Amino acid sequence: MEKEKVSGKIVDLKVLKRLFVFARPYRTQFFLMVFLTFSLAIVVPLNPYLIRLTIDNEVAQGDYQGLVMMTSILLAMLFIQAIVQYYHTFLSGWLGQYIIKDIRTQLFRHVQNLKLKFFDKTPIGRLVTRNVSDIETLSEVFSTGIAGIAADVLQLTVILIIMFSTSWQLTLVSLALLPVLLFATYVFKEKVKVSFNQVRTAVSNLNTYVQEHITGMNIVQIFNAEEREYEKFKQINTEHKKANIRSVMYYSVYFPVAEVIQAGGIGLVIWWGAGGVIQEQLTLGVLISFIMYIQMFFRPIRMIADRFNTLQMGIVSSNRILDLLDSTEHIPDNGNYAPDEIAGDVSFQKVWFAYNDEDWVLRDVNFEVNKGEVLALVGATGAGKSSIINLLNRFYDINNGSISLDGRNIRDYQLENLRSHIAVVLQDVFLFSDTIYNNITLRNPDISMDKVKEAAEMVGARTFIERLPGGFDYNVMERGATLSVGQRQLISFVRAMVYDPKIIVLDEATSSVDTETEELIQSAIQKLMKGRTSIVIAHRLSTIQNADKILVLDKGEIVEEGKHDELLRKDGHYAQLHRMQYKEVVNA
Repeated sequence: MEKEKVSGKIVDLKVLKRLFVFARPYRTQFFLMVFLTFSLAIVVPLNPYLIRLTIDNEVAQGDYQGLVMMTSILLAMLFIQAIVQYYHTFLSGWLGQYIIKDIRTQLFRHVQNLKLKFFDKTPIGRLVTRNVSDIETLSEVFSTGIAGIAADVLQLTVILIIMFSTSWQLTLVSLALLPVLLFATYVFKEKVKVSFNQVRTAVSNLNTYVQEHITGMNIVQIFNAEEREYEKFKQINTEHKKANIRSVMYYSVYFPVAEVIQAGGIGLVIWWGAGGVIQEQLTLGVLISFIMYIQMFFRPIRMIADRFNTLQMGIVSSNRILDLLDSTEHIPDNGNYAPDEIAGDVSFQKVWFAYNDEDWVLRDVNFEVNKGEVLALVGATGAGKSSIINLLNRFYDINNGSISLDGRNIRDYQLENLRSHIAVVLQDVFLFSDTIYNNITLRNPDISMDKVKEAAEMVGARTFIERLPGGFDYNVMERGATLSVGQRQLISFVRAMVYDPKIIVLDEATSSVDTETEELIQSAIQKLMKGRTSIVIAHRLSTIQNADKILVLDKGEIVEEGKHDELLRKDGHYAQLHRMQYKEVVNA
C-alpha cells in the first residue's frame, strides 16, 4: 500500500509555477478572473460604508428623497456585486476544469509512453487515482484555492483600510479577539492538513485494492479467499473512514469556535460602540457598519484556513502528478528511420537483458531469422522466451548487445514505425469493453469494415462473429468475458491480420481450447504466418515440427538450435521435452 506523504509547506511556489504553465493557453480568462477578484474585494466592503452614510445622513436628517436615492445606489451595488460574483465563480470553475482537462490529457499521454517495467512495479489503482481523483483535487487550486485566497486577502485589506480610516479605536476593540481566532485557525489548518494527506493516501490505497481484487476476482473465488480479502478490504475501508472522520471532527470543532470568537468580537463592538454613540463620540451608522465589517472580516479568515488546506491538498496532488509526469521511465524514441516496407530479417547479437539490475533474464543470446522464415522458441517457464518478444518490440531496452531489423539497429527506427511492422498475438488475449470491430481496428480510421470482414473470413472467424447479436458491433464486455478462449484468440488473429505486418509474433495458445477450435486456430495461424517472418513461442512441440529453426532456451541462454529432426537426433534438452510431452499425450 502507498505510504503516507505529508507536505510541510503551505504553498510550494515551485509547484505553483509549474502548474501555471498549464494556464498559459487561457491567459485572457486568467487575467479577467484576477480583475474580477480585485473588483469583488472593492465592491463588497462598500455596502456597509453606504449603509453608514445612509443612516448618518438621510435617516438621521429625515431626508426621504436622499434615502430613496441611497437605497437605489445600494440595490445597484448589490446587483453589480451579484453579477461580478457570478462571473468570478463561473470563470474560476471554468478555468480550473479546462486546465485539469489539459493536465489529465498530458498525463494519460505520458503514461501511455512509459516502459512496461514501470507498470510491472506500479499498482494500476494508484495510476487511476493520479489520473482521476488527484487531478480532480488539483482543480480546486485554480477554482477556489488561489482565486479564493486572493479575493479574501484583498477584501480583508480593503476592510481594514476603511475601518481604521473611520475609527481606529473601535477597530482595535473589534479586533481584540483576532489573535485568538488566528491561533485557532493555525491549529485547525495544521490538523486538517495532516488529515487531508491521510485521506488522499487512503483513497489511493482503496482504489488500488478494489481495482486489483475486481480484476483478480476469479483467483479470489478459486482459492476461497473471499472472507480473508473481505476482512482486508474492511481494514482499508476503515482507515479511509477514520481519516475522513478526523477531518470532519476538526471542522466540527473549528467553525463553532470561530463563530463564538466572531460573536465575542461583535459583542465588544456593541459594548464599546454603544457607549460612544450615547456619548455622541460615534454615530449610529458607524456602529452598524462596524458590526457588518466584523462579520465580513471574520468570515474570510475562517474561509482562508479552509482554502489554504484546499490549496495544500492541491499541492500534494500536484506533487504526485508532477512526479508521474517527471518519470523518465519511457523508451527513448530518438530514431528517425521510418520505412514504408520492410523485408523482415531479424538478428539478435550478444543480447543481455535484465528486468532488475543484473538479474539476467537473457544471457548472450545470438540468432538470426530471415525474411519469411519461421523461428520457434522452446523452453521452460522463465527461460526468456517472452523477453525476446518484448525486446524486439522495444517494450523494454536491452542492457548489452544489439537487435537489428533488416540489418539496421531497431533503435534507429521511429518507435511507432517499428511496432507497425510487428504484430504480436499473445496467449492471454486482452479485449476492451467495446465492439468487436473497435477491438480489431483499435479505432484506426484507415481500417474499413470490408477489410475487417475480409481478414475475419481469412482466419475463419467471420462465421462465429456474424452469429453474435449485432455481429461486428457486438460488445464483448471487459476483457472479452462473454466470449470463449478460442473466440478471443481468433479475434486477436483478425486484429493482427488487418494491420498486415511483415513480422508476426505468436505466443501459441491452444492448450485450453477444444479440438475443433484448436484445428480452426491452427488453420488461422498458418494463414497468418504465410509470407511473413514468424517467431513462435511453442507450448506444444507438435505444432513447430516444420519450423525453419528452433531455439531451445534454458535460464536465459540458447542451449540448442536446429530443426525438429536434428534436435531429436541430438537427444538433448529438446528431445527430453519432446519425450515428456509425448508421455503426457499418451497418459491423457
